[in-house]
Amino acid sequence: MELGIKEIQEIIPHRFPFLMIDRVIDIQPNQKLTALKNVSVNEGFFVGHFPEEKVMPGVLIVEAMAQAGCIYFYYSKNLQGKNLIYYLAKTTVKFFAPVIPGDQLKIEVTTIKLLPKVGFLKTKAFVGEKLVAEAEIGFSVKEV
Repeated sequence: MELGIKEIQEIIPHRFPFLMIDRVIDIQPNQKLTALKNVSVNEGFFVGHFPEEKVMPGVLIVEAMAQAGCIYFYYSKNLQGKNLIYYLAKTTVKFFAPVIPGDQLKIEVTTIKLLPKVGFLKTKAFVGEKLVAEAEIGFSVKEV
């Protein structure tokens, strides 16, 4: 299953400039999700973050991984209707290489542990085949 931007916006409440996922190219609930983030020189954060040597802020790479994890959690828990999915924790965050304009982040999400209202996921971000970041992220869900 694939998701475009409209379907992504139905699941997570983020909008410009905080929506960090452009497309989900594969969802296998309770197994794996793969999402894409196209990194453009026109992104607002490049104006002030290392303006002479443009590098995507690590915190925004983690945010993109978290948003992909949120979508994975939504489908893995088979959530319906209005839900808010919150960060619960992020641990073992590691960065291995910079992400620059023109790169495409490929984000992979897999399960560590899923409980009724909580989930812990392993996220990895790649540029091409090169691992650029990874993190373990926890989520909780609240019906609204």
